[in-house]
Amino acid sequence: MNKVISAEQAIEMISSNDILAVGGFVGSMHPEELTQKLEEKFLQSNTPRNLTLVYAAGQGDRKDRGLNHLGHEGLIKRVIGGHWALSPKIQQLALENKAEAYNFPQGVISHMFRDIAAKKPGTITHIGLKTFVDPRVEGGKLNSITTEELVEVIEIDGNEYLRYKAFSVNVALVRATYCDKQGNATFEKEAAYTEVLAMCQAAKNSGGKVILQVEKIVETGSLSAQLVRLPGIYVDAIVEAAPENHMQTFGTVYNPSYSGAVRIPRDSISPLPMDERKIIARRCMLELQPGDIINLGIGMPEGVSIVASEEGTADQMMLTIEAGAIGGVPAGGLDFGAATNPDCILDQPAQFDFYDGGGLDIAILGLAQADRRGNVNVSKFGPKIAGCGGFINISQTAKKVVYCGTFTAGGLNIGTENGELQILAEGKIKKFIRDVEQITFSGEYAASRKQPVLYVTERAVFELGPEGLVLTEIAPGVELEKDILAHMDFTPTISPILKKMDSRLFRPEKMSQQNHK
Repeated sequence: MNKVISAEQAIEMISSNDILAVGGFVGSMHPEELTQKLEEKFLQSNTPRNLTLVYAAGQGDRKDRGLNHLGHEGLIKRVIGGHWALSPKIQQLALENKAEAYNFPQGVISHMFRDIAAKKPGTITHIGLKTFVDPRVEGGKLNSITTEELVEVIEIDGNEYLRYKAFSVNVALVRATYCDKQGNATFEKEAAYTEVLAMCQAAKNSGGKVILQVEKIVETGSLSAQLVRLPGIYVDAIVEAAPENHMQTFGTVYNPSYSGAVRIPRDSISPLPMDERKIIARRCMLELQPGDIINLGIGMPEGVSIVASEEGTADQMMLTIEAGAIGGVPAGGLDFGAATNPDCILDQPAQFDFYDGGGLDIAILGLAQADRRGNVNVSKFGPKIAGCGGFINISQTAKKVVYCGTFTAGGLNIGTENGELQILAEGKIKKFIRDVEQITFSGEYAASRKQPVLYVTERAVFELGPEGLVLTEIAPGVELEKDILAHMDFTPTISPILKKMDSRLFRPEKMSQQNHK
């Protein structure tokens, strides 16, 4: 069999009602040529139909690329995904009840591929207990037409676990850098390896097909066995992609420092301006200890690595990304999932093995909504489905969790003067509310495990106590009643020793160049 075929021929291998697994992380390792051609075929012929789409990490650019190609009524009947924010066209199908929709933790789905390959009865894990994926809460279901229970609570040796039920994978769409005509593939120009190997094994052991997109096909025998990360025995079809559909990420054509081919100087990273993001990043940085193994979330937490570089302490910590990178500095935006100057890139399931077992010393994650019990929501806001991504895996298992975000949203404007914070315009949206819309992080579960949890904003710091949030620090220059309590939907416990936040946080000079006050 000739495995090298056109993208159009490869898409013919997908039949109606198939369970389709698609690999990638934002844009890294996403087979854009294949998802684009699948969309074109459906729009031209109205086939295939009623696919079940399964994916771990979010894939898209919030517009048209990535999984957005599959956001058509009739093409997709069910979605089982980890992160949804990057694919608004898939979101819309769920919001309009045009497709069944499940949101499971990203690490769980990456492990499910491996468990499917091994013919296990599902993925049994503590990840997701007491959150919205727990069947006693929402079971991960996102709309009213989604009724089948795909998660159940089980007990082993007196302890509760969740079993995410296994299924078959009929087709896997994946990508690599180079492959030979047998399908032996290398990843040397990729910024992440995701769960490509596990997906392909799941498809083959389900009796399914693997379609591989590559940058270039080379002669058989010309690739070093040490570089081959996907053996040709798993591959059924090979498609050589157009360059525009095989960018390293959706933000970058190719950056050799993302794949470890070169290392660039850290001082090339621009410092943050003196604003609320820098204040929050600095306060989070104070929680770090030399040698800590760390995960930084997307958005606000990315500022921590920039501040650490500015302060000259970046070499004292080891940053990791759920996509697989260990070491280096995490990239942001459409490059998220990549790292500049990584020491190592792992497969995503292996990274989540380490995370799920408590390997992270500290996780610094975004704060969208928090409530009186210490619950955090980052996954669903009214009609918007963001999805949990790897948040549940990371937040439930890290030895310490720091949530960071502005105190209010929607128009907040702050200033600083003489080491004090000034609220120039208050945000219109409260982020500390009585009950979160969806429980992505369970304060109850964390408190039962005595997990240290902080909630850091530009004007206040809270800790998780046995009964919920405890206010422990306020910024110099702000008033407790007017600037904090008046903008919360509940009154937190106030520590009897209410501290002032370090004044160095609010000065433009490097913190290391200031006297501690």
